[in-house]
Amino acid sequence: MSDRQIEVSVVLPAYNEEDTIEHTVRTTRDALGAFLPAGSYEVVVAEDGCDDRTPEIADELAAAFDDVRHFHSDERLGRGGALDAAFEAAHGDVLVYFDTDLATDMRHLEHLVESVRSGEYDVATGSRWMSENVADRPAKRGVPSRGFNLAARLFLGSDLRDHQCGFKAFSRRAFETLEPDVEDDHWFWDTEMLVRAQRRGLRVHEFPVDWEPKGDSKVDLVRDVFGMGSQVVRCWWEFSVAPYVNRRTGALAGIALTLVALGLMLFYLDPSSVLAAMADADPALVALGAAVYALSWPLRGLRYRDILSELGYRADVGFLTGAVFVSQTGNLVFPMRGGDFIRAYVVKARRRVPYTSGFASLAVERVFDLLTITLLAGSVLLGLAAFAPEQVAAILGAVSGDALGADQRSAETALAVAGLVGALAIAAVVVIVASARMEGGYVRRVVEWASDDGYVELVAGVVESFVADVQTVAADGPAFARVGATSVLVWVIDVVTALCVLVAFGVDLPLWTLLATGFFAVSVGNLAKVLPLSPGGIGLYEGAFTLLVVALTPVTAPAALAVAIVDHAVKNVVTVAGGVVSMLTLNVSLTEAVEGAGADAVETETETRTTD
Repeated sequence: MSDRQIEVSVVLPAYNEEDTIEHTVRTTRDALGAFLPAGSYEVVVAEDGCDDRTPEIADELAAAFDDVRHFHSDERLGRGGALDAAFEAAHGDVLVYFDTDLATDMRHLEHLVESVRSGEYDVATGSRWMSENVADRPAKRGVPSRGFNLAARLFLGSDLRDHQCGFKAFSRRAFETLEPDVEDDHWFWDTEMLVRAQRRGLRVHEFPVDWEPKGDSKVDLVRDVFGMGSQVVRCWWEFSVAPYVNRRTGALAGIALTLVALGLMLFYLDPSSVLAAMADADPALVALGAAVYALSWPLRGLRYRDILSELGYRADVGFLTGAVFVSQTGNLVFPMRGGDFIRAYVVKARRRVPYTSGFASLAVERVFDLLTITLLAGSVLLGLAAFAPEQVAAILGAVSGDALGADQRSAETALAVAGLVGALAIAAVVVIVASARMEGGYVRRVVEWASDDGYVELVAGVVESFVADVQTVAADGPAFARVGATSVLVWVIDVVTALCVLVAFGVDLPLWTLLATGFFAVSVGNLAKVLPLSPGGIGLYEGAFTLLVVALTPVTAPAALAVAIVDHAVKNVVTVAGGVVSMLTLNVSLTEAVEGAGADAVETETETRTTD
């Protein structure tokens, strides 16, 4: 059979299909032969690194039939990767593929092929979700499929109803036009091809098919969440955000972020309440508290520089202080510490720190923060138990009683959260330090245990990179101690800020009581606000702080709440102000960062990863 005679190439992506591949090939040949001249088509078995008898069976079929070819891969390419390779090696001008389980009724094959072969369309795809079709979709398949297709239409601007149906055809010209831009090489491949085809203005034909599920299906966490979900986000960013990202839009986004942070701060911290509370405070001491708190930010930048340095990345303290300011401003807006994503993006775009290393450095920083304030709180609690047991009894009485009246329940919740977070922080440090001394491979084993999908390799690689970076810091004793010492200084300054505010309200306490109250109330308050119920933990911090001050001192609940409100307001104002200054003077927010590669190119001297 001459290659030049072949018009249609049908590719069958096959992975461990020893039980069905022969039947599928024979059925495909019969279906093609019913409407195409002999010698005008070929069937290509794209065997994707199988570890069963599929390769041998494919070889036997290729030897038995002139119109059957076996395209072999020694390693897993993923479904999309296997289709890419097989289509490139195929001889036809019409490139077709469908799933080897033959879930789609083969009577639709002629319509699929002729839609493209006739020149009427560039791409054709079967659909299980059009009103005219017949598709038996059990809930465990139908619900995730509908959700995914809705996301593709909503976020990627697709007009199609079904992107995942394994029954598609492309003209060779369409394939060669689209393939270089398609990044996914597994389950998202055909969705990305369809979306890009529509964006290129190609003629895409979607038609209803009769479809019956074959075999079992299960929701796969790695494939469905990490795989497909991340690919939707990637394409959404490329299509909907990246084209509009530049210096001007970045500046506007940064300003908007700051305004929203300020607005939410004023919403949760009623300005009239803050002003009323400050009426009884010495403004000079409150201002001193703000100045003291500002000193902690260069230390945060220094600590972050040391963490990144351990991972092999250089950046100056000024830049990183600005990045921390911006991310903390974002945390006043986004729940679940969403501002940390901004910092990871900033250091990725400006200092070429990969996202895995960026998030690993943030994880290390968070663990040190939580561990430090847990140890501060625990140290005070142990001291009280040893030298002032009556104070511990007072705390227990305040928790079990009604010291704050209507606010008692929120304060109790805050203390419970603080205890849980503290325990988790200690556990996290133990796990990190222990894992730093373990041999590699356990992360991959866990991921492979959770899923047997082809996305495992990708996800396992990302997770392994993240864990390895965390372990790098944990395994270096001096670096671990240095970062820990800086963390202690950061949170001691946080406590001193609160003490300035306490004194500003005229609280007259013995030095030991003042220090014990400040360290315990501030540390527990910061542990409590880890729970993302409000931007910046506003409300949780005040509840825990107030309850402990009332339990440990003669200060009344209204006065303690006033101190908590002003203390938290001062810290948030310094944070937002620092965010504004960083955006305007250090240019580390969404102004240069969003330019990504452009910013990378002009800062090559400082963005290189250090090597030993």
